[in-house]
Amino acid sequence: MPYTLTDFCADLSTTLKSKGESGLPDIAQKLSQLLKNPAFVSETFAEDTPVGRRELWHDPATDVYVLAHVQEGGKVGKPHSHGASWAIYGTARGVTEMTEWRRVNPASEENVVLEKAKQYALGPGQTEAYSSGLIHSTAHPQKAWVIRITGTDLDAIPRYHFRAKTDKIVERV
Repeated sequence: MPYTLTDFCADLSTTLKSKGESGLPDIAQKLSQLLKNPAFVSETFAEDTPVGRRELWHDPATDVYVLAHVQEGGKVGKPHSHGASWAIYGTARGVTEMTEWRRVNPASEENVVLEKAKQYALGPGQTEAYSSGLIHSTAHPQKAWVIRITGTDLDAIPRYHFRAKTDKIVERV
């Protein structure tokens, strides 16, 4: 029997209640299983699904959100963190290029200096969990269909966003 969104949401809620943020790798593994279900992918994303985000599920008990995103090709995001929330990204179709960033100057300084810590691609069925506060950026060379799980409503909490005019990215060779 294929692993469904209903199965995933039940496992997600149970894992969060029993393990909290330490259960994120387990949740990412379950999301990978869900993304490998062709019926889920075709029910959630069609070729003509508009660019943007949709809420697939919200658990009021844990405040977790399951979101479906259609990313347009050629989109390159700026470094950001989800503040006090964690996130899990998974690619259903296409590729999500991920970059993790490290702050290299003291947190006491107003302007931020970032350098790349890690860079990789998430293809179909691949997932990655990001702890709260981890600075990352995404890029989509072509159109991509992505599932993102967040620990809360990200629009309701303070988050870090790269400020191109005052912050600096150091490219180390």
